Amino acid sequence: MIDFARNVRLWFEPHHISDEGTTPDYRFSLANERTFLAWLRTALALIGGGFAVDQFLPDLRWAWRVGLALALLAAGVLCSLRAVNHWVRCERAMRRGEDLPVSRFPALLSIAVAIVAVAMVVVVLAGWAG
Repeated sequence: MIDFARNVRLWFEPHHISDEGTTPDYRFSLANERTFLAWLRTALALIGGGFAVDQFLPDLRWAWRVGLALALLAAGVLCSLRAVNHWVRCERAMRRGEDLPVSRFPALLSIAVAIVAVAMVVVVLAGWAG
């Protein structure tokens, strides 16, 4: 928990990362930043999908519409928070010469998106059948 709190502090004070270890090859830091930006694009897509479900499917039953929209919005929020936390953890590991951190988050996010996609397939098929 203490390490997580330190990481959160580094979200807002990234210049303190340079206090640890040695400066890695800048190509690795830039690759870490590109990965961070890819996670943010994913988060924005999930948030956009949540708003799209809510705004563009007014004929969908309220519970389905709100449930799917909230699932996508929550996944987007978690993805954006995970992006910055992973960026800090990777940057610190590279500076220390440690292995890069591993995470279950990509698998969990994939499962959540798959569940929402299956629910959307059910909604579409139910709409065609009705």
